[in-house]
Amino acid sequence: MPPRASKRKSAPPNSSSVTSSDGRSVSNKAKTKGMDKIDRLFNTYANSSLGVIDPEGIEALCSDLGVDYTDVRILMLAWKLKAEKQGYFTQDEWQTGLKALGVDSLTKLKKALPELEKEVEEPSNYEDFYIYAFQYCLTEEKQKSVDIESICELLNLVLGVQFRPQVDSLVEYLKVQNDYKVINADQWINFLRFCKEQISFPDLENYDATQAWPLILDNFVEWMREKQS
Repeated sequence: MPPRASKRKSAPPNSSSVTSSDGRSVSNKAKTKGMDKIDRLFNTYANSSLGVIDPEGIEALCSDLGVDYTDVRILMLAWKLKAEKQGYFTQDEWQTGLKALGVDSLTKLKKALPELEKEVEEPSNYEDFYIYAFQYCLTEEKQKSVDIESICELLNLVLGVQFRPQVDSLVEYLKVQNDYKVINADQWINFLRFCKEQISFPDLENYDATQAWPLILDNFVEWMREKQS
């Protein structure tokens, strides 16, 4: 569905603002110019018939940014845009996200990616990003779980850098076990909790099964201990 046209309202007159000869505030003109540039950049990648940037447009954007389509920074960009549908950016999402990033050109967006990574890695943002990554994979209406193969890819993408040993073992377990075909949000959130808790790894000696862990993590710990013995 094409996004609704944004209804931008000019700010009320301010006696301290500088006014140009046509009576418009200079700051307002600058804001309008900046938004026009953001819109032009959107139109460069948007599917004109749909009014959104679709998967093909995102792939073209990735190419111009010099990053792979599966790069975690593209997922971070989707998080910053608060994109609701996987593989699609609406014009409203694009405007809000790029304005928040303070960029209005491809060059500025490319330079902003490292700062976006730092922003996501802040403890106050990371859990929100982690939960968003799962929700972004819910592509069907009323879908509440994600298949194991996609979860393994997502774990590598969003947790692999910080918790490589845990992620490698967890992914190996998920691929060989036969009890679970999909992962739900509670299990996903607890994967992060498991990695962040001070649980000795790989011996897992201080893992406390009485702490209301999901059964899948109890099974994972049992599998790890059997593997080591």
